[in-house]
Amino acid sequence: MATRAIMIQGAGSNVGKSMLVAGLARAFADRGLNVRPFKPQNMSNNAAVTMDGGEIGRAQALQARAARVAPVVDMNPVLLKPETETGAQIIVQGRRLSSVTAGDYGKVRPSLLPAVLESFRRLARDADLVIVEGAGSPAEVNLRANDIANMGFAEAAGVPVILVGDIDRGGVIAQIVGTRAVLAAADAALIRGFAINKFRGDVRLFDGGLAAIREHTGWPSLGVVPWFRDAWRLPAEDVMDVASRPGGAFRIAVPRLARIANFDDLDPLAAEPGVSVDIVESGRPLPGNADLVLIPGSKSTIADLADFRAQGWDIDLQAHVRRGGRVLGLCGGYQMLGREVADPEGIEGPPARVAGLGLLEVTTTMHAAKRLALTEAHHMVSGEPLSGYEIHLGRTEGPDCARPWLQVDGRAEGASSADGRVQGCYLHGLFAADGFRAAWLREAGTESSLAYDAGVEETLDRLAAHLAAHLDLDMLLSLAGEVRTVPA
Repeated sequence: MATRAIMIQGAGSNVGKSMLVAGLARAFADRGLNVRPFKPQNMSNNAAVTMDGGEIGRAQALQARAARVAPVVDMNPVLLKPETETGAQIIVQGRRLSSVTAGDYGKVRPSLLPAVLESFRRLARDADLVIVEGAGSPAEVNLRANDIANMGFAEAAGVPVILVGDIDRGGVIAQIVGTRAVLAAADAALIRGFAINKFRGDVRLFDGGLAAIREHTGWPSLGVVPWFRDAWRLPAEDVMDVASRPGGAFRIAVPRLARIANFDDLDPLAAEPGVSVDIVESGRPLPGNADLVLIPGSKSTIADLADFRAQGWDIDLQAHVRRGGRVLGLCGGYQMLGREVADPEGIEGPPARVAGLGLLEVTTTMHAAKRLALTEAHHMVSGEPLSGYEIHLGRTEGPDCARPWLQVDGRAEGASSADGRVQGCYLHGLFAADGFRAAWLREAGTESSLAYDAGVEETLDRLAAHLAAHLDLDMLLSLAGEVRTVPA
């Protein structure tokens, strides 16, 4: 059969596009189709390392898993990783291109469309169906010129669009009808139908709303998707979805860094019945009753270290350690725990050399070459195997590295304090391994009773069934358009 593609766009941000694409990928894969997810442009510091050695948005890695295929860089050819309030690093087809301000990105963006189309058509070569996820909303018509994320891509690639509204926020009729009103006629013609997401209650009560939207837009409805209660069990990509998870008696406090990255490291811990994860927002002290303070990854270690001190969290952390509490730093959090972080080349900002939190006898020096690697490892105390990925700048060295706690691809990894209560490492994704997580939590003083990866698979299956029950998947497939692929 010819390769077909359909694009899911949102009438606003955070309408649930990523989750819908994941669920649709699993549903159509279950029908025997070769499915590939695709997002032309993503903005996230929650990245995944791919089998071909690049990085993409974590949501596309989850969508690939839902489709039962390995993630590759062509699934997300442009990834923007915010470094400051007004600037971001541009990753193109898995590799760093440059860092730009928001104003300058508008000038760079048109030059990225050829790479986007190349990745899309190459990805489509091995697929029956490509499900494309938009970014933000096409109603942001001020961004339409040179757009590569929504209608600009749909027009260039000839991909039909389904528009999704979020009823949980209220005003969903205005979201969808308003989008139709502000779009240029050619863009509106690319939209072939609409759907409603996140409905709570009896969906029949919205029959009149569906009729109103059809009357004002002329688009058919593909259905109303009720609220999916297990969505939190899937790894989150949007930093806005990072939330505290009350659970058991073992308390983990996580300071919410301004440039927090790869925060899905927290998901397996938050899912543990015996564990409570407390995301500590700016302006709050680190709680005095925490058993463990976990400092997560950061896109800009030195800037987040300064913010950590500005919050007074450095003082809270010292008090936590004096009380006998444990500390774990992952990637950027690991770098912060050392004696010093040096950036002599000015990779993260102006050249700098700053004092770290001083809980590990290590120092970190930033280097321009980024390490991107999928890794196999084992826990040196328990011998439990695990896998994960590295995605970082910098090299960390010092006396406490002589007390590693992981063996990664045959080399020692991580550092520990003399009493073992402060640890750090560069490995992301490590807590997804059930045996390791159970051993590590047992060492920290609590028990594990969770099969995490199996739970993610079960949740994807339930999500696919949920969408199949409430969306017209046959109509959606019939609306997909043929793709011009590139030769092998």
